[in-house]
This record gives sequence, C-alpha cells and structure tokens, in this order.
Amino acid sequence: MQKLLTYIFLLSALVSYTQEDPTLFTFDANTFYGTILEHNPDISHLITDHPTGMILAYNRKTYGFEDWESRYNYPDWGFSFVYQDMKNQNLGDNYGLYAHYNFYFLNRNLMFRIGQGIAYTSNKYDRETNFLNNAYGSDLLSTTYIMLNYKKERIFKRLGLQAGISIVHYSNANFRAPNTSTNTFTFNLGVNYFPSIENEPEFIPSKESKKFTQDIKYNFALRSGINESDINGMGQFPFLVISAYADKRLSRKSAIQIGTDAFFSEFLKELIYFNSVAFPEFNVIGNEDWKRIGVFIGHELFINKMSLITQLGYYIYYPYDFEGRVYNRIGLKRYFGDRIFGAVTLKSHAAKAEALEFGIGIRL
Repeated sequence: MQKLLTYIFLLSALVSYTQEDPTLFTFDANTFYGTILEHNPDISHLITDHPTGMILAYNRKTYGFEDWESRYNYPDWGFSFVYQDMKNQNLGDNYGLYAHYNFYFLNRNLMFRIGQGIAYTSNKYDRETNFLNNAYGSDLLSTTYIMLNYKKERIFKRLGLQAGISIVHYSNANFRAPNTSTNTFTFNLGVNYFPSIENEPEFIPSKESKKFTQDIKYNFALRSGINESDINGMGQFPFLVISAYADKRLSRKSAIQIGTDAFFSEFLKELIYFNSVAFPEFNVIGNEDWKRIGVFIGHELFINKMSLITQLGYYIYYPYDFEGRVYNRIGLKRYFGDRIFGAVTLKSHAAKAEALEFGIGIRL
C-alpha cells in the first residue's frame, strides 16, 4: 500500500506540474516484467524469478526553438523514476532517479529513450547478513536504462498508449566491492498523457547550413574518484587520471578524438602488495610499478550543451597485468561556455568496470 501511495503522489505531482505549461510537457507511466540477464555466471544464484516494476517519466517536448532540437528531430528531455522489485530476497528493491532524452523515428511513432542516474538498493551486500549479494557492494548505484517503444499519443483525448522493451543496468563501478552488477531485460506497457492539444507549436524547420567546419581543438582533463579492487574488504582508495587529446569536428553533431591517458590508481598499488603476500604462486614481487599509460581513439556526440563520449584505449606502459591491455570509457560531458567542461565517465575493461570518474577539463 505504501508503494501504491508513492506512485499516486508522484503521478499527481507531475501531472499538476505539466498543466502549468500545457503545450510543452507530457507524462508517461510504464509497468514492466522481465528477467535478469546472466552476463556473469557469478550471479546465477541471484536469478530466481522475473523482476517487475514501474517507470514514471516527465518529458519536455522541443519544437525547434533552438538549433540543436531540429538537428535531432525534435527530441524530448526530462526526468524519470524507476522502481524495480528484483524478485530475489538478497537483491531486494531498487529505486532510481534519472535524466533522460527521448529520440523519435518512423514518423515519431518509434521512441528511443536513454536515461542516466543514481539508484538506491534496499538490500546491499553485507559480510554477515547478506553475503550472497555479490552484485551490489553499496546502497547507492550508478544506473542506466534504455527503452525502445512504439508510441501513439492522444488516442483517446489526452491519453495515448506505448509498448516495447527496456534494459535496466545497475552497478557501483567498483566504488565498493563486490560489484558484479545486474542487467534486466524487460517488456513494458504503458500510457502517456498530453495535458492539452490547444495551441501546440508547429515544428520549426532547421535553418542551419549543412556545411560546418572547425579547427582541431586540444583538450586537457583531470579525472578522479575512489574505487576498490574486487577483493572484498580491501578498502577504497583514490585515483587520478590525467588526459590530453585532440579532437576534430566532423559535423555539428560529432567529433573524433585521439589522445593519451596517465593512470595513478592507489587500489592497484595495494592489490600488488596483497597478491605478493597472499599468493606467492602469482610470482608478484610487490614492488611492481602500479602506474599505467594508455593511448586512445574516441568519438564525441554533441547534444545541446551535453555530449556523449566513447573511447577505446590501449596501455602502452603496462608493468603489472590487470584485466588486460585494452580499456574503454563511456560517459557524459557538460560544457560551461565554449571551453570549460565537466564530465562523468565510466572506465572499464570490456564489461568489467574499474572506476566511475568525475572530471573537469578545458577545450582550446
């Protein structure tokens, strides 16, 4: 009953807020049913039933008043809340808050949503009371979800329907061990609500020139945070990443990157010492250098003042073997003016996360 009252409160608050500007906001609510994907055999014991939940979303529509809106076929941006019952007593329930974008295709009948946020899990790992939960080592998790829906608005007055599939990911990015993470594949069905159909603006066609050029830009970034090795209880340690790279805009939407990273990860220093003492068969002396240097290529997708970055790197200085020489990074940047940016990125080796990085940089 408490959860139902929470849903009703959120629904009422969001609908009331949309009525303040009836032409620009919509609301949708989806219920879902799915399964936890066994991306790692270590979580097989946690997959015992089919998770269920609800996704509530508030969407601000765009009509081309800013140039970037027509560039991306007039997407929505907004905020969403996800509740998920993991259907496993060791995993408990998850509650997530997200910022999201909705992108439209096929005459605006197909909607693709990507959301990034933070979630709270009700039943994290505990060495004594919940040692079977090797998926979530902390009660706060980084979370991402994607949704692909066939969507029809205003089928009956202000109400419409939508249905499709979603994937919901939870991980703490090795902020604290353990961190096996979960990915839930779901089928979802929902309704959308358009507060008013009067005086809705027409979509404004783009007036941008198709030709766009920009000189090569040089970027410098500092990233930091704390993380832990996969060994439970070893402790959290700070890290620092220094990055320098050049980028070249290919269009108004995208740029390619090439650059280098220097990694200073204190957890790796501690892991080397631990392995030298606890596992002599590893032939680890204990004084191996824990610093690493990598080179990478990347891509940046510009969306208004935000951008999505994806990078693939290779360690050229790699004195201690940890998860292989290839690494990857994905994340979001937010520009403050033309030069300064902040970033939140996930650095990993394939699907195995190493660190959630918080960064600041300059683009010259």
